[in-house]
Amino acid sequence: MTQAEIATPHVVQLDPDHPGFRDPAYRARRDTIARIALQHRFGDPIPDAPYTPGEQEVWRAVWEELGPKHTVFAATPVLDILDRFPLDRTTIPQLSEVNARLQDATGFSMEPVAGLIDARDFLAALGRGFFCSTQYIRHASVPLYTPEPDIVHELVGHAALLSDPVLAGLQRLMGEQVAGASPTEVQRLIRVYWYTIEFGVLWEDGVVKAYGAGLLSSFGELDQIRNGPDLRAWNLHEMAQVPYDPTQYQGTLWVAPSWERLQTDLQAWYADGGWRDRHYTNPSAEA
Repeated sequence: MTQAEIATPHVVQLDPDHPGFRDPAYRARRDTIARIALQHRFGDPIPDAPYTPGEQEVWRAVWEELGPKHTVFAATPVLDILDRFPLDRTTIPQLSEVNARLQDATGFSMEPVAGLIDARDFLAALGRGFFCSTQYIRHASVPLYTPEPDIVHELVGHAALLSDPVLAGLQRLMGEQVAGASPTEVQRLIRVYWYTIEFGVLWEDGVVKAYGAGLLSSFGELDQIRNGPDLRAWNLHEMAQVPYDPTQYQGTLWVAPSWERLQTDLQAWYADGGWRDRHYTNPSAEA
C-alpha cells in the first residue's frame, strides 16, 4: 500500500483481514456506494448503486451456487415465497426496483445504510416498515464469502421474507417492541431476531431445513446446518440469553418444530412481552 493510499481517508473502514482491505479500487467502490446511504433520508427516492460488470459477475457466481442449494436446504414454505418473489439472477436488482414490489406486497421498503447499525436503531426501523439494507457487494476474490452483510445477503436472504405478509408482520411486531425497552431487553429482542429471522431452522419431515436470511444467503453455512452447529430444542426464552458472533459460522441453532409453531410462538413471545425483564429471574446473569 502506498503512502498516498494510507493517507486517504475512507468513508468505510475495513478490518485488515477483510478480503478487500488492500484493494484500492474495491475500497473506492465501497466509499462511493456508502455515500448513497449517508446522503439518503428514509422514504425518499433511492439513487441506483452504480454496479460494475465485475460486481455483476459476483452476483451471478453467487446464484450459480446458492440456487441449487436452496432446493436442498430451504424449507418448503420459503421456497414457495422465493417463487412468488423472484429476483433477477443475472443483474443485481436496485433497491428501488425491489421496493416497488415490496410495498405492494407488505408495505415494507428496504432503505440504504452504509454498514452495520445499532441494534435498537435497526429494530426501530423495522417497526416503522423500513429494513436497513447495505448496497455494496462482497470482494470478487471470494464471491462465496463475506465477513459482513452485503447486497447478496440483503436481497437473497431478506427481500423475499419481507414480501410475505406473515413474516413481514412478525418483523414489524419485533421492531415495535423496542420503544421504551431497556438495554438488556433490546439484547433479548435482537438475539431472538438473530436466531430466527437471520439464522432460523425448522424440522420438516424429520430433516432440518433453513428459513433464516443469513443461511439462505450463505453457501457455506447452508452446507453445515445438519452436522456443524449444536441443534437445540426450540426455546425462545433460552435463545434470548445466548450472545451471537456475526463474524463466525453460527455454532448454535434452535430448531422450530414447524413453520406454524415458528409463527405462533414468535407472535406470542413478542406481543405478550416474553422478552421483558419481569420474565427473567436473574437478568444480571445474562452474558
